[in-house]
Amino acid sequence: MGWKMRLATAALFLGLTMVVTGDEEENDSCVYDPLSDIDAVLCKGLEVFYPELGNLGCMFVPDCNDYRRKITYWPQPIVKFPGALEDATYILVMVDPDAPSRSSPKAQFWRHWLVTDIKGVDLKKGKIQGRELSAYQPPSPPAQSGFHRYQFFVYLQEGKTISLLPKENITRGSWKMDIFLNRFQLNEPEASTQFMTQNYQDSPNFQASGGGSSEPKVRRKQR
Repeated sequence: MGWKMRLATAALFLGLTMVVTGDEEENDSCVYDPLSDIDAVLCKGLEVFYPELGNLGCMFVPDCNDYRRKITYWPQPIVKFPGALEDATYILVMVDPDAPSRSSPKAQFWRHWLVTDIKGVDLKKGKIQGRELSAYQPPSPPAQSGFHRYQFFVYLQEGKTISLLPKENITRGSWKMDIFLNRFQLNEPEASTQFMTQNYQDSPNFQASGGGSSEPKVRRKQR
């Protein structure tokens, strides 16, 4: 093959590569969108890490890679409070205030996770080891209920013995969180954060694929 032919072949290959790369970038819809400023007010010092996603604090679960389905069966996240006092003990609360929907939260608050007696030295490292009063329940927003907020709060326990009343253990929904906090004089949280997601079947990418999952590359959208 002469040098002119080799040069023409190389140019053709380069052109095809640029077209494919451009198409990939156009179809890359895996964007980590930040929450609005109103919802971001809750994000104070707490980090929540899920597999594949990293820290979801103050973010929407991205509509790609089947993440909105995966988060419904992944195990408990790593929750880290870098500002925790090593010799203190803490309480971790995870709730959904939008049950069954944000527009009609008749079952507010849905208790997803409640752990007490967490040592500060562990919480700094993201190790949630304590007394689990409510086992972790993954986010599972109902179809056609819009986006749900999943909120995490950390409270200083200060030697108190924390427990749920028998009636509180009957169901996780319609939990009177404010009454629970007042009962144990738990005031402002030491740290908090939240993320938002919706039922994966309501996601545009799921619907556009006819029920399958999209698999674009991941890129973070800066706030």
